[in-house]
Amino acid sequence: MNRQFSFRAAVAGAMLAAVSLSSIASAPAAAQAVPADLTTMPPVPTDYQPKKTSWGDPDLRGTWPIDNIASLPMNRPANFGNRFWLTEEEFAQRQAQANRSDQAYDAEDKAGRIGMGHWVESDASGRRTSLLVEPANGQLPALTPQAEALYKAGRSSWTPNTKFNWVTDFDSWDRCISRGFPASMLPFRYNNGIRVYQSPGYVTIALEMLGTRVIPIRSGNPEHWPENVQGYLGNSVGHWEGNTLVIETTNLKSGDSATQDAFARNGSPLNMATMGVPPWNTIPTSQQAKVVERLTPTGPDNIIYEMTYSDPEVFTAPFTARLDWTRNDDYGFFEYACHEGNVQVRNYITADRAGTLEKASESELSAEAGGAH
Repeated sequence: MNRQFSFRAAVAGAMLAAVSLSSIASAPAAAQAVPADLTTMPPVPTDYQPKKTSWGDPDLRGTWPIDNIASLPMNRPANFGNRFWLTEEEFAQRQAQANRSDQAYDAEDKAGRIGMGHWVESDASGRRTSLLVEPANGQLPALTPQAEALYKAGRSSWTPNTKFNWVTDFDSWDRCISRGFPASMLPFRYNNGIRVYQSPGYVTIALEMLGTRVIPIRSGNPEHWPENVQGYLGNSVGHWEGNTLVIETTNLKSGDSATQDAFARNGSPLNMATMGVPPWNTIPTSQQAKVVERLTPTGPDNIIYEMTYSDPEVFTAPFTARLDWTRNDDYGFFEYACHEGNVQVRNYITADRAGTLEKASESELSAEAGGAH
């Protein structure tokens, strides 16, 4: 393991630990009710009637940060078995952890300093055991053999023993381009703000970290981009099914993290900054990748967000995550000035090239010394 990866792994471990410990108070009042059978996931309720915009669409406008569920992993931990929900005892333990996290946050305030308690915040994750609801076992489907090979051959600042020689040795998040999609809609360690704006014929989803999605509303033919036009956030087109906004995204940036061609590298569809996701940010994307999102209001301050991802060349089956969005219009967006301070890429390349030259010089000196005898 090289020194750069060791440093990144240490920082990642510290942040993941901070997120885990800042778990969660109680679920919001209008969040989905916990069933008596903890091994079942009820369907999304659709009986709530939201207020309408002046032009007649369901009104989803507001700020919906998902830092309150940042401690929920994508894959279900093995100790929860086939349960979608925590027991009362497990939930009490989670609440106790939240209380300790609150105390750490207050201690920073009293000391007049900003630390991990402020930077990586997570408030309430409720009773769920994971983000995944399909497959029912709570585990991501296996990769296809070809995708598995590309995943293992991929390179990023997170992969062990990587030699950084050019920008093609970094993932799109390293380079401040994109977190990948649908990764951009999943909880991260920080900057988890989401804002929804609406105007006649459009819904705009602004992300605090890397991305704004302007989504046209079309019934019938979605009129996606031509097949050869791609984007890191893809081409999203929406329509209404009752009060549920359905968004279909295609034309995602295809490629992998093993190639040396900078234009053929993709943004991983899942990012390891989401808990319980495979490491390294090197999952490939094919031209068949498709995302279907469903935003269903279940109360004045609650939306259930569902995301189904399919890419038959990469995953052996589709998978669906379900997230509870809770309104917090007091949440403040912070500028994600990634490019402005991104010295990592240059420093990694400079350091590794210097190391390569140093080793070459040692070999030359050794050869010269051997020749002198």
